[in-house]
Amino acid sequence: MSRSPSQRLNQINHHLTNMTHASVFQEVPQAPPDAIFHLTATYKSDTDPNKINIGVGAFRTDDMKPYVLPVVKKAKTLLFNDESLDHEYQPIAGQPSYTHAAARLILGEDSPAIKEGRFAAVQTISGTGANHTGALFLQQFYKKSKKCYISNPTWANHRSIFSLVGFEVEEYPYWNPETRGLDYEGLLQSLRDAPEGSIFLLHPCAHNPTGVDPTHDQWKGIAQLMREKNLFPFFDCAYQGFASGDLDNDAWAVRYFVEQGFELFVCQSFAKNFGLYGERAGNLTIVAKTSEDAKRVFSQFEKLQRSEISNPPAFGARIVDIVLNDEALYAEWKDNLKYMSHRIIEMRHALYNHLIELKTPGTWNHITDQIGMFSFTGLSPQQVQVLKEKYHIYMTGNGRISMAGVSTKNVAYLAKSIDDVVRNV
Repeated sequence: MSRSPSQRLNQINHHLTNMTHASVFQEVPQAPPDAIFHLTATYKSDTDPNKINIGVGAFRTDDMKPYVLPVVKKAKTLLFNDESLDHEYQPIAGQPSYTHAAARLILGEDSPAIKEGRFAAVQTISGTGANHTGALFLQQFYKKSKKCYISNPTWANHRSIFSLVGFEVEEYPYWNPETRGLDYEGLLQSLRDAPEGSIFLLHPCAHNPTGVDPTHDQWKGIAQLMREKNLFPFFDCAYQGFASGDLDNDAWAVRYFVEQGFELFVCQSFAKNFGLYGERAGNLTIVAKTSEDAKRVFSQFEKLQRSEISNPPAFGARIVDIVLNDEALYAEWKDNLKYMSHRIIEMRHALYNHLIELKTPGTWNHITDQIGMFSFTGLSPQQVQVLKEKYHIYMTGNGRISMAGVSTKNVAYLAKSIDDVVRNV
C-alpha cells in the first residue's frame, strides 16, 4: 500500500529526529558489576540447600543470621524515648561529641595529639567516605607527592578512591604466597624505593583481604623507614576491637606512629565493630604538628564536606555517640566485641582442625595465624570456580574467605570441599 505524502513526511521527520538527537550517553561503556555485591546476588539466587556465602564482609551468628549488637539495641531504645530528639541538620563535620569520641577511641585517651589539641575529626560516610574525604583533601593541599601506595592485594575501593581524585596509585608488596604471610622485606624495599613524601595507605589491624598484620617490631621498622623517607601514613581502620577483641591492641600501630611524631590521617568505620553496616557511620581524624594546623585542616574538611554531602546522617552516629560516651554501655560494647571476635577465632580453629584431620595437602596454619574477618586461603581462581560450581560455595576469586560465613553447621562441608579442590584441581 502506498503511503500518503503526509505519512512519508512524518517518516522523514522521524528519521531526521533520530539522527540529530542521538543520546549524549550512547558512548558510555557498561561497567562491570561490583564483585562482592554480584557474588551475593548470585548466592541468593542459588537454590542448593548446602550453599555457603563466605564472600561478604558482614558478621553472622552461628545460625548465619545478621547480628544486632545488644548494646546497639539499648542505644536505639534510648533514642526512641528521647523526647528532645529532632531531625534537624547535623553540623557539617558531625557532632563534636561523636567525632571526638571516635578520635579518642583510635588515638587513645592519653594520646599526645589529644592532650595538645593537635587533632581534628570529621564524621564521614563510613570508612569509604573517610578515605575519599582524606584523599580529596590531600589531592588539593598535599604538595610533596601525588603518588599513593596501596598494599598488594588490597581492598578494591582503595585504588578506585585515590585514582578517582587524581593520584598515581601503585602497589607495594604485602602478601607472600609462599609463606602465606607478610612480605615484610618486599614492603620495606618499597618504602626505600618510593619518592620522598609519597603517601602509604596502611591497615593498622585485620588487613583486608589477607588477615595478615605486621608484628609490633615490624611496625617499628616500617615507621623508621617512613620517617627517613618523609613518607605520609594514611591509616584505614575498619576493624578496631573486632580483630582481636581488644580495642587498644588493634589501635597499637596508629598510636605508635603518633608517639613517634608523625602527622597522619586515620579513617574509621563503625560498620563492623558496631554492626551498623547500612547506617554508614565513619570518621576521619588528622594528627598535625600544631593545634593551629589542625584547625586549618578542619576548616577545609568542612568545606569539602559541604560540597559533597552537605552534612552527615544522624542515626548511626547517634548510636555510636551514646555508647562511646557512656561508661556502662561502653563496657557492654567491649563484651559484644569479644563475642564477635571470639566466634571468628573459633571458626578459624575449626576449619584448620578439619583440614588437618582430612590430611589436606599443604600447610594450613595461616588460617589460624591470620586475624580479623578475612582469611586469604591461597586457593587459586580455578579452585574457587570449582567450589562455586560443584559445591555452591561462594567466595571472591582471589581465594579470600569471610570467616563470618563459617559456622559449626557448615565448617565440615566447607573443609571437605576445599580438600577436594586442593587434591584435584
